[in-house]
Amino acid sequence: MAGDGMAAIGPADAQMLDALQRTAFDYFLEQTHVRTGLVADTSRPGSPGSIAVVGFALSVYPVAVERGWMARDVAVQRCLTTLRFFSGSDQSGAVVSTGCHGFYFHFLDVETGLRAWQSELSSIDTALLIVGMLTAAAYFNAATAAETELRQLANALYDRVDWHWAEHDGDAVALGWRPECGFLNYGWQGYNEALLLYALGMGSSTHPLTDASFEAWTVTYQWENLYGIDLLVAGPLFVHEFSHAWIDFRGIRDRFMREKHCDYFENSRRAVQVQRQYAIRNPRGFAGYGQDCWGLSAGDGPSCEPQMVAGRRQTFYGYAARGVPWGPDDGTITGSSVVAALVFAPDIALPALRLMWGRVHEGKQRSVLACGFNDTAGTTVADGADQGGHWPDRAEAGWISEGKFGLDQGVTVLMIENFRSGLLWRLTRSIPSVRAGLKRAGFSGGWL
Repeated sequence: MAGDGMAAIGPADAQMLDALQRTAFDYFLEQTHVRTGLVADTSRPGSPGSIAVVGFALSVYPVAVERGWMARDVAVQRCLTTLRFFSGSDQSGAVVSTGCHGFYFHFLDVETGLRAWQSELSSIDTALLIVGMLTAAAYFNAATAAETELRQLANALYDRVDWHWAEHDGDAVALGWRPECGFLNYGWQGYNEALLLYALGMGSSTHPLTDASFEAWTVTYQWENLYGIDLLVAGPLFVHEFSHAWIDFRGIRDRFMREKHCDYFENSRRAVQVQRQYAIRNPRGFAGYGQDCWGLSAGDGPSCEPQMVAGRRQTFYGYAARGVPWGPDDGTITGSSVVAALVFAPDIALPALRLMWGRVHEGKQRSVLACGFNDTAGTTVADGADQGGHWPDRAEAGWISEGKFGLDQGVTVLMIENFRSGLLWRLTRSIPSVRAGLKRAGFSGGWL
């Protein structure tokens, strides 16, 4: 059962997951700015901070304390550094500021905390940041002065977010806003990672989303039958994973899922099955795809010149949201999406992780947690994929992303922990605003 999955696996798998989780945690030790508490989006030189990665960091610190990787007082001080920064940040909404209406720009300069890359004020990335704050507040519950301040800051920053302001066009919640042009011309459409956003927005006691906002989103859902599997479709695998890093959707259902006799957790399990079936069929003939090599998601990919693959000229997309079954697909696998699938389908995810882990130790791959790897791009053998899922026997290992991405490292730590102990799920269950938001959105049953 997810949440105590480590009891059901052998010593070799346990050692692999220990190593993966601890290695992913180290990213936050290495990439966090000591004064602002902001965390770099990637390990590449000059990378700005990502507010979503900061949300993961704040959620990772409780795991680090539980696992003995970090002293509790050190973790508390790290959280306080971050929360104090955001509490005092520039909320004017100016072209060069940190945010407005309680939301924050997607990318921030790690040293100054001001907007980077002319990025948008992001509703979903703010939600990922806020849930990290609330998770830290739920875990650090001692009556000490430091932990009391941590909880007060987290709750005040959550209360400051004007979720209703983001409903700028009818009931739909905007993806973002820019000081140069206002709200972006599109809102949340189709099933995606916004489940978390709606739970937080509807649970706010100060500036909540309206009752109609969740319904306005769910009416855009697309329920399909793929490879004989009925599910709510979203192509990239991370969509089926990110909200689940915090919220335990087992056994709780909204109106849509009650009508489908399903829940969002089961839907994610089916999405993993669809990913595997797609890789087995391998309609585009990529090297390596098979029953134990799958995982199309958002992430980095090769930006090389087109190559001949399976008799056609294949384009490569660089950083992109790859998805199943309609693409885009250029042969790039995202390792962290397979790690995060552990909680839903360990019987499918563990064999794939073993394969990637084995390739690392054979010297054919640098890291399971590379943002992406592509066994077709940059190799001398482009055609003739191995339909059995076995990697071609050659010296070249294909393209592997340089550096690490914070989102991948964060979801790795959290989902392995949920698989091991369910810690994040238990913490989020204890947050009154999350429970209230889910109930307002129509969820019932199970732990609710």
